Amino acid sequence: MSGDCIFCSIVDGEIPSHTVYEDDDVLAFLDANPLARGHTLVIPKAHQSQLQDLDPSLAASIHEALFDLVGTVEGAVDADGSNVGLNNGEASGQEIPHVHYHIVPRFEGDGGSPIHAVGGAAPDLDDDELAAIADDIAGD
Repeated sequence: MSGDCIFCSIVDGEIPSHTVYEDDDVLAFLDANPLARGHTLVIPKAHQSQLQDLDPSLAASIHEALFDLVGTVEGAVDADGSNVGLNNGEASGQEIPHVHYHIVPRFEGDGGSPIHAVGGAAPDLDDDELAAIADDIAGD
């Protein structure tokens, strides 16, 4: 646990939360500054700053919790859908350096945007650039 991390303080019970799910590795609670009714955060109990810092088994536990919670959260607030997302690193907008997934319920006509809106203007990439990026990612 990190002494100055608000999420670690929630895990430790030092800060109250509206917990909706808990197991040995994962905690889920309502966001204190929600973007929608039912906005839920899903975190590892162990302090890890970014997704790539997670042990694969912990990442699998978080994904299993997300899988179970998405439908439950949507149903609890009668949502028409949801966005599930993770800000990974400060440049992405991650404000608390502790891995946390957002489940944001969505409602018809709510004025929200799809996940593609988070990136701003789309880059203009030709096929050669796409191929080069794909090769770099794949390690070719």
